[in-house]
Amino acid sequence: MLELRQHHPLSILLNVAGLARSTFYYQQKVLLAGDRYAALKQRIRAIYESHRGRYGYRRITAVIRQAGTPVNHKLVRRLMLQLGLKSLVRAKKYRSWRGMVGCVAPNLLNRQFKAERLNQKWVTDVTEFNVKGQKLY
Repeated sequence: MLELRQHHPLSILLNVAGLARSTFYYQQKVLLAGDRYAALKQRIRAIYESHRGRYGYRRITAVIRQAGTPVNHKLVRRLMLQLGLKSLVRAKKYRSWRGMVGCVAPNLLNRQFKAERLNQKWVTDVTEFNVKGQKLY
């Protein structure tokens, strides 16, 4: 529309496009204004990257407030969504207790770990590690 405006009157262009004059000038003003949260977005991205994506909108809001800038958590959340920043979600802690499900093996050792001869008693244990979201045993 801005390119055609040099060759044709604005009233004809708006009539053909079906736009109100106020809509045209409002959109022109918005384009010229720029991003009012550019500095805050840059700050949010810097905090996010310095903590390797572990901080969500609540912690980022707290860091910005501690620096002395009053900011609402909803604004930080909205800007993070616009920037495509998502924090890493911590995996839920594994809980093996599910009630009395399955069969329980009988306790044959009864804490008598001392053996009278070699290979008489064998015991083992399983340890689970969570590394980069995967379980290792």
